[in-house]
Amino acid sequence: MIGAGSWGTALATVLARSGRDVSLWSRRAELAEAINLRSENHDYLPDIDLPPGIRATGVIGDALAGAEAVLIVTPSSTLRDICTAMAPHIPPGIPIALACKGIERGTGLLLSEVVSDMLPGHPVGAVSGPTFARETALDHPTAATVAFPFSYADRLDPHASPAARLAVSLSGGGFRPYVSDDLVGVEVGGAVKNVIAIACGMMSGAGFAENTRAALITRGIDEMKQLAEALGGRRETVTGLAGAGDLTLTCSSTTSRNMSLGTQLGQGIARPDCFDGKPVVVEGEVNAVSVIDLARRIGVPMPICETVNAVLHEGADLEDSFSALWRRPIEAEPRALDIILDHPSPSARLDFGVPR
Repeated sequence: MIGAGSWGTALATVLARSGRDVSLWSRRAELAEAINLRSENHDYLPDIDLPPGIRATGVIGDALAGAEAVLIVTPSSTLRDICTAMAPHIPPGIPIALACKGIERGTGLLLSEVVSDMLPGHPVGAVSGPTFARETALDHPTAATVAFPFSYADRLDPHASPAARLAVSLSGGGFRPYVSDDLVGVEVGGAVKNVIAIACGMMSGAGFAENTRAALITRGIDEMKQLAEALGGRRETVTGLAGAGDLTLTCSSTTSRNMSLGTQLGQGIARPDCFDGKPVVVEGEVNAVSVIDLARRIGVPMPICETVNAVLHEGADLEDSFSALWRRPIEAEPRALDIILDHPSPSARLDFGVPR
């Protein structure tokens, strides 16, 4: 397990409960020592006892020695550096699964494409779904998707595929994985949902309620579908755990850093003052730029993500931007019905100042 944050530790807990031996790599050696000493990750999952079978280390070569599979659970922005550090130590040919989400800024590559480029010769997949780390570590009933591309050999013997083997390894207690061969659809869902969650947070923070959140979730799923399909994924994947499921969870609670950031911004808190001024990494904030860069490059309209990106990174006013989003031309919901109507009041503003 490469990454000893809250989600990496939670997944390590799932695997250890299922009888697997887990090496948990931490960027900070002192955190690894504390985990081994106390059987607890006090920095990220305090008050949760870690099961036997987890050995933490600050040396990436030690973590990878003898590994039969690797899960990478680090911020997406550090992925190339992590792969560079792993390269001299990773056993040849073993599966690599990403439990981080995003699209690489600048290149527009999915994270699996980054890993395949940096660490060739390994099957690369992802673990994704509606999973808050603390609840997972507490063994609440939780479901997620394990996705790898299926080779011809995998289709002949699906039980021996990397996706199936990792799903079996993760199965135990309350954790229930599902298997997918649509890695593109799963990755797109994971990247875009964080941006949509920031939009939901912005409008919730501004005082709007359930109608608004439901509209953003539903139309956000449509943006996910269009991007996934354009990249070769399947629309149906986006309606599953790694798309609609993860989006619904992330947009439902300020336990999500993405939702929390949006909520604070919607309340009028300046970005440097969010999270009490602490340097919290918010994946949707990072990925807003990369998602929109990619969407523009391949001609996929993503108006909600465009709005979030404009507010976060282009200096746009939040109230003006969401008012403009709501007054866009009227479209048909089924794409087969090709209708676009001018909005009767395109310059009108939403009533942000009205008590709710």
